[in-house]
Amino acid sequence: MTGNLKRRRALGLAATAMAAPSMIRSAAAQAAWPAKPVRFIVPFPPGQAADIFARLMAEKLTDVWKQQVIVENKAGGSGIPATEYAKNAPPDGYTLMVVSSGTFGVNPSLFPNLPYRPLVDFLPISNIFLVPLVIVAHPSFPANTLAELIALARKEPGKYSYASAGPGTSQHLSMELFKLKAGLDIVHVPYKGSGPAMADLLGGHIKLMMDSTAAALGPISDGRIKALALTTARRAAPPLDKIPPIADTLPGFDAAGWSGLAAPARTPLEIVAKVSRDLQALLKDPEIIRQIEQKAAMPAPGSPIQFAEFIKKEIDTWGEVVRATGTKPGT
Repeated sequence: MTGNLKRRRALGLAATAMAAPSMIRSAAAQAAWPAKPVRFIVPFPPGQAADIFARLMAEKLTDVWKQQVIVENKAGGSGIPATEYAKNAPPDGYTLMVVSSGTFGVNPSLFPNLPYRPLVDFLPISNIFLVPLVIVAHPSFPANTLAELIALARKEPGKYSYASAGPGTSQHLSMELFKLKAGLDIVHVPYKGSGPAMADLLGGHIKLMMDSTAAALGPISDGRIKALALTTARRAAPPLDKIPPIADTLPGFDAAGWSGLAAPARTPLEIVAKVSRDLQALLKDPEIIRQIEQKAAMPAPGSPIQFAEFIKKEIDTWGEVVRATGTKPGT
């Protein structure tokens, strides 16, 4: 991206944050918005965290906007078809994209011919939530703390292995980031999804795993596996508050799954600013915070500029991990 283009993007995002009416030229922005139903495109099947919280936001925004907000699932292809579909939607504020750590954070480095550019083809609106990942182990694993795991792995490089939901997933790349930061050699054993990996962990067939807190919470709570550390820099709310962050042992470490909302480029800035304000207000509501935390996630509201900066950092972080590990889709 050239210096002039970067400057234009920065000015555009600043205008979004201030919602300066004088900058709005679109007839769509001048009309009352929304005047008809709004669609949230979700690149995952129903039931996943991004879908669950998108539906929660859709329900609440329907009440705020007095127009139906419809969640439309377009799963598959690492989220690429859905994201490309949203990129090409009319930029009128009636089609918004639920973006994630995978589609906007990892994909730009993982797929060399990605048909969209997160910060060029879209306008960030706000993050919605963070989902910490957690390093978990079978009860028979000799380490009970992250420091003990690091000591074991450094003493015998290559001896230990860990399971993930598959190559290029947040579980895989977050563990690889941990290995890079700690200087460890732990062998990756990819599975086709978190469920099969967790089944083998519970059965003792593999001793170590990185997984989402939402998926691991049940087995942690009933003692079938033990939690060593969370990936987020800040501690989570109960019932995860007893699990220490990796950053307590490796200062500065911070990684998580996340999902937020973005609009196709050229969507009127006034609309982007309104959606952002309304979404941030919802995410500060105590009842909504409670519902998000009950599902082992953290609310993460932010302005369009803050979300754009966050996405840029995510692209840089996961690009470094993908290059360092040589990760490719499905390998």
